[in-house]
Amino acid sequence: MKELREAGIQTREIAEAIETKIIEKIKPGLYKLKDYPFDENESLVSVCKAKSSAVICLLSAAAFYELTTYNPKEIFVAVPHNTDKFRLAYPPLNVYYFIDKYYQHGIIVQDTKSGEIKIYNKEKTIIDLFRYKDKLGEDVFLESLKNYLRSKERKITKLSDMAGKFDLYKKMEPYIKGAM
Repeated sequence: MKELREAGIQTREIAEAIETKIIEKIKPGLYKLKDYPFDENESLVSVCKAKSSAVICLLSAAAFYELTTYNPKEIFVAVPHNTDKFRLAYPPLNVYYFIDKYYQHGIIVQDTKSGEIKIYNKEKTIIDLFRYKDKLGEDVFLESLKNYLRSKERKITKLSDMAGKFDLYKKMEPYIKGAM
């Protein structure tokens, strides 16, 4: 809405564009062009624009980085634990409320053709997948870890340091050594 207002578009013009299906209302104040050729990250951008504290995480981050072959049906997103309920009509969300210790670290801004997204870096994604392996599946964690360790962009020291920061290094070490 802010961008539409700055472009000099009036409220009645926005309502008319919705009625004629030129634009689609995602939530109050958030709209998108109906036939714009977005890329595969359009939904991630929409989520990040809908909630400034939203960070793409877990399975969605692993899929974004091509660490897993799993394609989640919903977008996994982290917000601070004291955030009010976060819902969108579309896209479907799986919201995780992280305490500050887990929320703050590893956030980066990634450019896509559809816009910017806030997402956890690869190392934080691996650590979060480990933290939630019993809920999300150990197989997804192991696949993502193996793909990360085979990657040219792997940063094992950074992964180890971050795991230590969350008191997970000793628990993760056997998995890391087994995947190498």
